[in-house]
Amino acid sequence: MSVLPLSKGTQSQPQSMPATLCPGNPASARYTFPMGLRLLAATTSQGKLRDFRTAARAYAISIDPLPALTAVPAPEEDGATFTANATLKAVYYSQFAPGMMVLADDSGLEVDALDGAPGVRSARFAADSGLVDSPDANDNTDVWNNIILLQRLAGVPMARRTARYFCALVAARDGQALHTAQGTVDGLILEAPRGTGGFGYDPLFYLPALDQTMAELDLETKHSLSHRGRAIAALLPMLRS
Repeated sequence: MSVLPLSKGTQSQPQSMPATLCPGNPASARYTFPMGLRLLAATTSQGKLRDFRTAARAYAISIDPLPALTAVPAPEEDGATFTANATLKAVYYSQFAPGMMVLADDSGLEVDALDGAPGVRSARFAADSGLVDSPDANDNTDVWNNIILLQRLAGVPMARRTARYFCALVAARDGQALHTAQGTVDGLILEAPRGTGGFGYDPLFYLPALDQTMAELDLETKHSLSHRGRAIAALLPMLRS
């Protein structure tokens, strides 16, 4: 089995950003953020928060969930791309926290043999197929999504089961999108789940270079290479205020 590279995060850079603040520039490592910089994340997912906070720790930045997020009506995520959805969420939720920098992401799985599906429908892959929990059942969304993925890939040889996790991350303030970054990690989709950690498609997402699935990795290793971790690591050097 060939070893696939683990892709690094990329970012869109505002024209006004000094070259010394560009991610990848050695001078960026010397940049000091303002004391007490605090960001708000428009998510209730503990998994996402862990990924974001782990990456932000290296910059001495705190990330907290947007207060009372569950009481805010969610916007319709009708964008055709991860970046479009992340942008509309960041812009929308930033209006509920005046003056604060609000982060929003849209992330998911792209499978080459499925022409990029489930893509922006990653969280609703099973629901789109009519497979949902009954109202009195525990939330088995991840289980159903994985079942549908395996069904769609039935008979596809391992060499053609290439896939990537993709995360688009946008920072907005007072209804204006300010910064955008992306992060990816490449792998293969197994024919059966392995591991009990992580969430989403992690038990099926195999990293050949490590001979483990995302669900088998220890938290430190996972956070160091996750698509969300890479996206926020690319975004944070852009934040100057």
